[in-house]
Amino acid sequence: MHIVIAPDSFKGTLSSKQIIEIVSAEAHRHFPEAKITGVPIADGGEGTVHAVLASRGGRLRHITVTNPLFAQTDAAYGIMENRDGSLSAIIEMAAASGITLLPAAQRNALKTTSYGTGELIADALRQGIKDITIAVGGSATNDGGAGAMAALGFRFLDEHGKDVTPTGEHLIHISRIDTSGRLPELAGDVSFTVMCDVRSPFTGPDGATYTYGAQKGADNDALSLLEEGMLHFAEVIKRDLGKDIKDVSGSGAAGGLGGALCAFLNGRMESGIKTLLNLVQFESLIADADIIITGEGCADGQSAQGKVLWGIGTCAKERQIPVIAIAGGMRPDAKLLYDCGITAIVPALNRAMPLTEVFRHSQNLLRDAAERTFLLLKAGMEMQKAALLL
Repeated sequence: MHIVIAPDSFKGTLSSKQIIEIVSAEAHRHFPEAKITGVPIADGGEGTVHAVLASRGGRLRHITVTNPLFAQTDAAYGIMENRDGSLSAIIEMAAASGITLLPAAQRNALKTTSYGTGELIADALRQGIKDITIAVGGSATNDGGAGAMAALGFRFLDEHGKDVTPTGEHLIHISRIDTSGRLPELAGDVSFTVMCDVRSPFTGPDGATYTYGAQKGADNDALSLLEEGMLHFAEVIKRDLGKDIKDVSGSGAAGGLGGALCAFLNGRMESGIKTLLNLVQFESLIADADIIITGEGCADGQSAQGKVLWGIGTCAKERQIPVIAIAGGMRPDAKLLYDCGITAIVPALNRAMPLTEVFRHSQNLLRDAAERTFLLLKAGMEMQKAALLL
């Protein structure tokens, strides 16, 4: 029996690695002869690099970059060797420009920059890497991606020909984009993939600013200024680069970095979970699997809209492999997942309790849910044996 355990993290409580360890221990206890494969999964936010390297192999490259408020910080990205000997890189925007790098009191979408993310990309290019995947979840920025592009040698000039500081509040001052100084490595055959599950356009009521700006420290006045700057920046991009990204689905990801990667670097927007599963070579890992155990913090209707459970369920459904999702919680609309290849959902919560208690007992709750899962599997196998004897 081959059991593949492929969970996302339970945000704020358990990492993918911890979940794999706990569920694997229960699997071994109930099925001691089983082959167990653990695959950490992430959806394009924090943890994506480690999830890929844990499955694919590779190494972390640590460098010093600019954080969202122009201070120096340490960050890392992943480098993997491909079968043909070439190298690929996996970069998390959150490592250099993430909201978790700033305490709540310092979060200010007017003044933050994605410059550090551009420095990670630039370093990968200087290593000779021509296949770069960028996970854009968890940003602290609303600079339209101007910061990252500035780190790659693009210049943003005001009406007097002076460089504009690449932050949200200064987008309105950009009069011209100068591409002459872009990194020479960009002139080669470089492929950029943007891991993105956000469908927000660059601007508008459902765009980067009004959807995510408030959680990045923008009040109503700041939101108006940011949106004005994003609209202006989109027009400058359209005029100078010939790319109209204003209404493109996903271009509002990471405060507009998604759109900038497409407009400046010809990046391809791809589903975060699909890209992750391709990077970890998930199809090969489950080729002989009898069952897959996955999970995430809360299973709901959104889980069926391109998230981790949807991705794993869809992949398994094509191969007729049953999938059980162990979730921290389950909402009524989670039943939509049953049409996406998820066979059953097992909630970890076994009684009503305050959130503080959930955090305190998260490991025991998961262990109990895993035990219930494997006991039910045992019962199903016994029923199958009995039916064969009839």
